[in-house]
Amino acid sequence: MAIITLTTDFGYKDHFVGAVKGAILSSLPEVNIVDISHAISPFNIQECAYILKNAYRSFPAGTVHVVGVDSEISPENEHIVVCVDGHYFISANNGVISLITSEVKPEKVVEIHLPNVNSGSFPVLDVFTQVACHIARGGKLEVVGKPFQSLKELKDFEPRIIDNGKTISGNVIYIDNYGNVVTNIQKSLFEAYRNGRNFEVIARTTIINQIHKSYNGIVNYDLDKQQRKGPGDALALFNSAGYVELAIYKSDLNSVGGASSLLGLNYRDTVTINFL
Repeated sequence: MAIITLTTDFGYKDHFVGAVKGAILSSLPEVNIVDISHAISPFNIQECAYILKNAYRSFPAGTVHVVGVDSEISPENEHIVVCVDGHYFISANNGVISLITSEVKPEKVVEIHLPNVNSGSFPVLDVFTQVACHIARGGKLEVVGKPFQSLKELKDFEPRIIDNGKTISGNVIYIDNYGNVVTNIQKSLFEAYRNGRNFEVIARTTIINQIHKSYNGIVNYDLDKQQRKGPGDALALFNSAGYVELAIYKSDLNSVGGASSLLGLNYRDTVTINFL
């Protein structure tokens, strides 16, 4: 059975998600529709790219991914289909696919041109659903578009290597449901520059000198409970996506707060790693 996923900043209050699903099912009743997220912060391309990159790999090859963030067409925001890593991504050309294409070369990219379709203020419904159903039926990309060579890339928040490799300066790219703060510093980059040196992770006034493999890595179970670090303590880890993440162990964002609120970190804020 064909699979179409949806990733948008639509939320759930309005009719948008329901209308898109209804249009897909009207055209292709047997398709399996999967919601990746509809809670992307409005127009937040970086957040959408991070979520999409880390979700799509769990789906089988051939899955069609509809991306509804900043999707209104303009001369600088074309509608495209990107075939990469065996998956199809239907999106505006706003850089949202670049976290994937930076690691895997696209197999094919086309700019969407559908006959007799005027894309208004709801292109996900008017355009993307038609293209998604066409691909899910096994249709060729050449039918819905022409070759396209100008994929935009997200370069604003690539980490910087400074001071002759002694410092990695990164930024917050995502804050999750727990208030955990994800940076754009990947484990592979960290390891490439560490060279066995000690280090410190600096986030505003917080300094952490260890990066764990899991959240409970902060707990030394060989110590008495009164002597251990534990709930409420700040930690850094390489998360499941391979990025440096800052967290407050077993903290509730909605009560006492999470890393974002307790460490005073917001989207785009700087997080630095110094090698000592």
